[in-house]
Amino acid sequence: MGPIFKTTGGGGGIRTHGPLLRRSRFSKPVPWTTRPLLQNFLYLYHFSGNFTIQSMINVNKQTKQKEPRPPIVAVMGHVDHGKTTLLDYIRKTNVATREAGGITQSIGAYEIIHNNRKITFIDTPGHEAFSRMRGYGAKIADLAILVVAADDGVKPQTKDALKYILDAKIPYVIAINKIDKSNANIEKTKQDLMQTGVFLESFGGSISWNIISAKIGTGIHELLDHLLLVADIEGFSFNPLAQATGVILSCHLDPRRGIIVGVILEDGKLEAGQIIQTETASGKIKILEDFLGKGVKSLLPSSPAIIFGFENAPKIGEEFIAGKKLTARAKTTTAKKNKQVNSTQEERDETLKLILKADEAGSLEALEDLVHKISKEIPLKIIQGSIGNIYESDVKTAESTEALIIGFRVKADKAALNIVRSQKVIIITSQIIYELEKSIKEYAAKTISKEMRSIEILAIFGGSKGKQKIIGGKVILGPIKNQESFEIWQDKKLLGTGKIINLQSQRKDISEAQTGQEAGLLIESEESIKVGNKLLFGN
Repeated sequence: MGPIFKTTGGGGGIRTHGPLLRRSRFSKPVPWTTRPLLQNFLYLYHFSGNFTIQSMINVNKQTKQKEPRPPIVAVMGHVDHGKTTLLDYIRKTNVATREAGGITQSIGAYEIIHNNRKITFIDTPGHEAFSRMRGYGAKIADLAILVVAADDGVKPQTKDALKYILDAKIPYVIAINKIDKSNANIEKTKQDLMQTGVFLESFGGSISWNIISAKIGTGIHELLDHLLLVADIEGFSFNPLAQATGVILSCHLDPRRGIIVGVILEDGKLEAGQIIQTETASGKIKILEDFLGKGVKSLLPSSPAIIFGFENAPKIGEEFIAGKKLTARAKTTTAKKNKQVNSTQEERDETLKLILKADEAGSLEALEDLVHKISKEIPLKIIQGSIGNIYESDVKTAESTEALIIGFRVKADKAALNIVRSQKVIIITSQIIYELEKSIKEYAAKTISKEMRSIEILAIFGGSKGKQKIIGGKVILGPIKNQESFEIWQDKKLLGTGKIINLQSQRKDISEAQTGQEAGLLIESEESIKVGNKLLFGN
């Protein structure tokens, strides 16, 4: 094992920024022996005004009293390179096989014991849609493991993860995984890393690395030893007298238990009964659980925790502060459960409106990012996004706004499904985000693109003879050809289908009608047709 690499700017431990108390507050300097006690008293006085959550957290980071704490480690890398399998082996669990599509799709934090010492791991998502969540993982962590598969080398998300690590200025080690595979090429992987700017120890650089097989456990023990060595060198610590602070990892809405928030504690002591605040949310910790879901009275850093008691949903990646009394007021404390998300793109007639639903806040952010990405190709507009299952109110909103409901890792309840059947509201759900991307594009291709060739019905002539009808219309965009099949639409709602039997202009048969041309049509359809309907033709 080579020397430990540390990025420019220092490690990820809590930094001190000099003494909090200054001469300007006192007639004489306060002795250092007195300041720790006095500082706790002044804390409540100092924050009796309108201060932000961040300013309160900064006070914790300036205090001198410190005790050692376990390292918080982010496991990062490209999709399918073995991040979750590595954690599976470490935790002796089977999370990977339970993850839909083999991809970890929400940040999870797990605590393990190695050589009688605790290590907290943050498992970050691999798919590109979760880049924002991977960024949170890097900022929360003290150090990182960058996993690179020996049979695949450096990939786009490997570079993406590396960027987050460097931006967060935290130490990291390389884990070259899948060395058990027959096509593993460790030397090529090293060369790939070198071309990416990662210079390994013994290859002209100083970045430490391990070769591992997450599947069979080769090199895992040495990797964990390596992490503890980094922790000893960095000296991660916390202040036991400070109010509890940390970061929001996850947030989802449970129909029975309410808002469930996953956090990781970075400083102080987190206890049941404490008031808790972020910049956008607040509440009181009614129930505190460890990462295994076991009820506890208190937790110390660097523990993952599950909190029940938030009055509204906090944002993923926000810092929180908790204590018996919090006199500061966050500048923004009115985040809505169902937030309205408006697209900056000017809405056009063919814009596809979307209502987004996801199991937790991080998943919702990833889904929003995905839609914004697709909107560069297809006109989309998010009219509402919220966490939780799809309910009757969501379907009614979709009906009134003519929107498509997109659900990520959620289900529709019975009341919602009953309305869907009667009102023809479309719901698309999936457990895998890139399947939703495909479904949105396919649905848009069937609806938006068909606006390009259409006829608007201007008149209905005579009586119907069975399925046959005579109508007059104007070609909005052509050409429209004789004998073509069509769909009948009214205000974005599909009414039925039909076929042109004969096409005329000025009482003469024609093979096709051009844009702007008025035409008479003999059509065949079981659906009743009215003036104002549109006949849409495939491309």
